[in-house]
Amino acid sequence: MPAARRPGRAAVWLARLGPLIGLAFVLTFFSVLRPSSFPTLQTAELILTQTAVVGTAAMGMTIIIVAGGIDLSVGANIALVTVVIAMLLNAGAPPLLAAAGGVGAALVVGLLIGLLVTQARLAPFIVTLGFWGGVRGVAKQLSGGTVLPCPESWLDTLLRFLSAGQSWMIVPPGVWLMLLSALAVSLTLRYTRFGRHVFAIGSNEQTARLCGVRVNWTKILVYLAGTLLAGFAGILEFSHLTVGDPTTANGMELSIIAAVVIGGGSLNGGQGSAAGSILGALIMTAVANGCSQMGLSNSVQDIVTGALIILAVFLDKIRHRRSA
Repeated sequence: MPAARRPGRAAVWLARLGPLIGLAFVLTFFSVLRPSSFPTLQTAELILTQTAVVGTAAMGMTIIIVAGGIDLSVGANIALVTVVIAMLLNAGAPPLLAAAGGVGAALVVGLLIGLLVTQARLAPFIVTLGFWGGVRGVAKQLSGGTVLPCPESWLDTLLRFLSAGQSWMIVPPGVWLMLLSALAVSLTLRYTRFGRHVFAIGSNEQTARLCGVRVNWTKILVYLAGTLLAGFAGILEFSHLTVGDPTTANGMELSIIAAVVIGGGSLNGGQGSAAGSILGALIMTAVANGCSQMGLSNSVQDIVTGALIILAVFLDKIRHRRSA
């Protein structure tokens, strides 16, 4: 019986560098079309700042998708975090405590999802689809269905453009939070036992179970990690809005999942990386920014983004066929 064919080294490197090549192509394309406005430091800072919320949440989604799961409630969870932060600030809580309370609310959602997926054995798609509406409803109930203004604090400055005296930071603090989250997720997936178990479950859950992996416990940790990072993204969204808004991030879950898929993650599980997801988020933001500079409408941007998602899924399907 002939030995199974392994993908060539060139194909492996092409798969790894695909998102980076895609980002370089997008940046070059719009730089040629808008040479006076697109390839500037101001545009670069704007793209990074606009990517921070989706990019941070995509780090959590990367862990979930690598494990073979999905979380459709992440956008609603981000909205809930902004509402909880605003409520705590209005109650006189210090900004750090308010931010911790918002993240805590996100973790409660993650724990409930993990328990329903593992103990009730419900499909992640169905569970998180239910939480997509339920968590949004909780946010609206807490806020009375309206936007919650709150006192100013240092949380409002996380995504604010740097002043002349802050140039030493290079990029706003919220962007550093995204990059540090990406580094932490990358190191966790690559060098820890938990990371190896996440890949094992996503590749073949039954085999992982036979090898002694505590599948249910690992899945709960996966959703806790995913919602922890969604909580960080909620803090950044609050910084962008400076209010608690139960309607914010509506549809953002699709952008977050798309960032992971465009970055090389597989909806079949067992494949994905933090660096790829960041690059995927940057690609989408760069496309949106470039289309905006060209005067194209939001509908055209949505069409281009949809085409990118379909192309990424198509390429993932081809990779799986070759592996088979």
